[in-house]
Order: sequence, then C-alpha cells, then structure tokens
Amino acid sequence: MTNREPPKIEIQRTFPPLDESLYNLRPQDAAFYKDLTGIEDDATLKQHILDVQAKAYKVAPYVCIYLFSFARRRMSGLPAYHQVVRIGREHKNPIFLDVGCCFGNVIREVILDGFPAAQTIGTDLHQELWDLGHELFKSSPETFSAHFVGGDAFDPEILAVAPPASLQTTEVSTPDLNNLTSLNSLRGCVSAIHTTAFFHLFKEDQQLHMARAFAGLLSAEPGSIILGAHAGAQQKGVVNQVYWGIEVDMFAHSVESWTSMWDGEVFEKGTVKVDAQLREVSEDVGGDERYPLLLWSVTRL
Repeated sequence: MTNREPPKIEIQRTFPPLDESLYNLRPQDAAFYKDLTGIEDDATLKQHILDVQAKAYKVAPYVCIYLFSFARRRMSGLPAYHQVVRIGREHKNPIFLDVGCCFGNVIREVILDGFPAAQTIGTDLHQELWDLGHELFKSSPETFSAHFVGGDAFDPEILAVAPPASLQTTEVSTPDLNNLTSLNSLRGCVSAIHTTAFFHLFKEDQQLHMARAFAGLLSAEPGSIILGAHAGAQQKGVVNQVYWGIEVDMFAHSVESWTSMWDGEVFEKGTVKVDAQLREVSEDVGGDERYPLLLWSVTRL
C-alpha cells in the first residue's frame, strides 16, 4: 500500500499498488481499443494499456483506474444510452458533455456511435488524464476534435449554479466550443450530459449542488438528458465498505431519494422524467464481489 493519500479523493481511504491480474478485457472492449488504437496484438495492447494506467495512477489513484474500469465500454450499457445516440444523429448542433471524463473514453464511445466529434466536450479536474487519453488512444488534438475544459467543477468560475433553462423565458445563444474556458458558457445549451462514478465522490449537499449546476447547463428542449451511474444504496446514507481491497466512505442515494432530488428539488416537479434503478454488479476482475450501482437518467419533458 502506498503512503500517498491525496485529500482530493476524500471518499477513498486506501490506495493499493496496481495489480496487473485485474486486467480483463471483454471482447467488445478489446474490439473498441483495437479499432481506435490500431493495435491488433492482444499482448501489445495489454502492455500499452498497462503503461498508460501506471502514468494515470500517479496523477489520480482512483478506483476506476485501479480496477481498469476505463478499459471497458460503460456508457453503452446505460439504459438511456439510445437517447443520447438519437440526439447525436437527429438533432441540429447537439452538444454532449462528459463530466469527470478522465481519458475521454465515453466521448470516443458516443462519437463511434454517431455523435458529431466537434460537438463533444469533456471536463475533468486533471488535464493530465485528458492528455494521457491521447496517448492511450493514439490520437492528438489535431486528429481528435472533441473539446476539453479543465478545472474544479465546484469552482464557480468553471461551473456556477444557474436556474434551469426555459423555452418560454430563455433565449440561448450557441457558444463557441473552440474557445471554451468555462462550462458556464454552455448554460441552457447542452443536449446530453453524462457522468459516471462522479456523484458518489461527494457528500449529500455537494451532490445536490452539482445536480443544480448540471441542470443549469441542460437545454430546455424536450428530450434533453442527464444520465450516468454511481454507487447507490437501498436506503440513502453513508456507506463504509471495502471493495477489492479499497476502503471507501461515501454518501449513497437510494432510488427514491435520487428521484425526488431531481424531480422536485433540482427541477420543478413534473418538468422532468427520472428513471433510476439499483443493480448488483461486478467489475469483471475475478472473484465474486458485487456492489449496488445506481443507473439513472433525467429527461426534460
């Protein structure tokens, strides 16, 4: 176990050394990486991913990096993913925002499924992870036209809370995505916002703050959506548990509390449809450990 415990990862109590035996690409994941990297040999691809993982873990020793979660296609498994794909293919000038984007994996997923690359944006606390994404996927800013805004999402200069946009009262101008320095320029403009393994990093009041901030970015157009997944619980409250040797201490919502937060606290009740479900899932890294995952979406009506 390392002695490096960055205070910014407050929910995580332990930071074990990397374990190569946890590497386990499913066929669809291997196909995804081979397609984007051009690396066809399994052993060469594995070493390439391990090399980038080691660099990333020094920047941010997150559970998702330790468990190779970044190496799996995750967003396509969300129940509402088809709505994002449809928005990308059918809407005029749609905007997709991935919060806590890490290497930009999810952005590359939606682009592969038809979302216009130049209309996608990633944001993360660590610019270094986005840069490592270019190394991981053998891309460059010149060959990969997605945009990036770095910074702390709790910094109001990056993302401030604003009321949800309204079709009746708000005239929204299309932002220049090529010169974004703040997410605040996107208020009322984003067609789809994705965030996975993000909300559970924060306390209950911080989760509500972040939900309200996302709501201010979302377009008022019916069908606009916020979606994602994170650790949940049968009853909301603080969860202290050890998963795969990593001790976590986090606040987890239940289906009921998560639904009522969005439909009533964040948005005016009845103006959104919230779909949420709790599933027992595994990380596909061996063993029989499972944990409750909240999969959810919030759609403007």
